[in-house]
Amino acid sequence: MTDITAALASLRNSGVIAYPTEGVWGLGCDPRDEAAVLRLLALKQRDVAKGLILIASDEVQLAPFIDTASLAAAQLAEVRASWPGPNTWIVPASNDAPRWITGAHDGIAVRVTAHPLVRGLCDGFGGALVSTSANIASEPSPRTREELDPRIVAGVDAVSGGETLGRAQPSAIRDARSGATLR
Repeated sequence: MTDITAALASLRNSGVIAYPTEGVWGLGCDPRDEAAVLRLLALKQRDVAKGLILIASDEVQLAPFIDTASLAAAQLAEVRASWPGPNTWIVPASNDAPRWITGAHDGIAVRVTAHPLVRGLCDGFGGALVSTSANIASEPSPRTREELDPRIVAGVDAVSGGETLGRAQPSAIRDARSGATLR
């Protein structure tokens, strides 16, 4: 395990890290670093077309990636009322959101977390991070550090200390435009 300083150094050097989120362990990297994101996707064996979640300590960190002006005031108010917390929203992607993050979608999945360690990572990094479960695609999501697949551990640059917040499920995913619950 490593401390937050080593995890931040990895993030700044095109690294991929494993870290605890609200309910499961996640994989993260700089969402603007295409090589890091593609490395994360290869490790996870996930198709880039599916898109990825971004996690942040506040909405300002998400601003470069999202187009809040395309949401009705009531839709945006509902999103903001659920943050910080384990609520991921699909919102319209900005024109600057990288395709290796949005995948084949015009929206982008984003969350403002309440997890203190993750907030510290985002603040220390100075922006949003990729947040996807730390498992090989279609395999169970790890809830503890001990459940991390050895292939995942071997493929990342740092494994953060800390624990999840103990939620039984990963974050809920809802579409801000339609209100539909996707997970």
